[in-house]
Amino acid sequence: AAQSPGAAAETAASTAAPPKKRRRRGKRKKAGAPASVAAAEPIVPAEVKPKSHKTAPGDASMLRPTRAGFIRMRGKTDNGRRWYQEVDPELAMTLVREHAAVVINRHTIRRIYSNKEFRRMILTRDNYICHFCGKYGDTIDHLLPRAKGGHTTPVNCVCACNECNQSKADRDLEEFIGSAE
Repeated sequence: AAQSPGAAAETAASTAAPPKKRRRRGKRKKAGAPASVAAAEPIVPAEVKPKSHKTAPGDASMLRPTRAGFIRMRGKTDNGRRWYQEVDPELAMTLVREHAAVVINRHTIRRIYSNKEFRRMILTRDNYICHFCGKYGDTIDHLLPRAKGGHTTPVNCVCACNECNQSKADRDLEEFIGSAE
C-alpha cells in the first residue's frame, strides 16, 4: 500500500483538524420552530416585572444618594460643554419633581435645560408678558427668591418686566403684592 507523495499529503491534510468556523456577530435565530411560525405568533411572557435599576424620568422616589451622601447632577453649558456636580438629595428630588431635571439612574439626574434654553422657554411660555403688571417682560423672576430657598425651575420662575423684577428684588410674592397695593 505504497502511496505517491501527493496522495500522502492529501490524506494528512484530511486527517488534520478541521478549519475553525468564523462566528457571526449579531442576532441569532432561535432554534426550534421555523421562522414563519415564530414570526406569526410572538411569545409573550405571562408576567412582566419591572427592572429595579430602571427608573422613570419623572420619578424622584427612586433616587438613592451615593456613599458620600450626594446625588450626581449632569448638564450642558450654553456652549455645549458637559458639566457635573454633586447635590443634596433634597435638591435633586425638588428639581425632578418641578420638571427641571430627569432621573438617569438611581444616583444621577440630568438638567433638562441650559441657561439660555431655560430663559427662552420661560419667556415663550409666558408670551413675554410680565406676570405682575401685564406689560412686556424680558427678564425672569423667581416667585420664591433664591435667597429664601427657591430654585430655578419652571414652576418657580415667571416672566417679568425689568421694573417689576427690580422692585420685587428678594421679597416673597405675597410681600411684593402687599406692598404694591
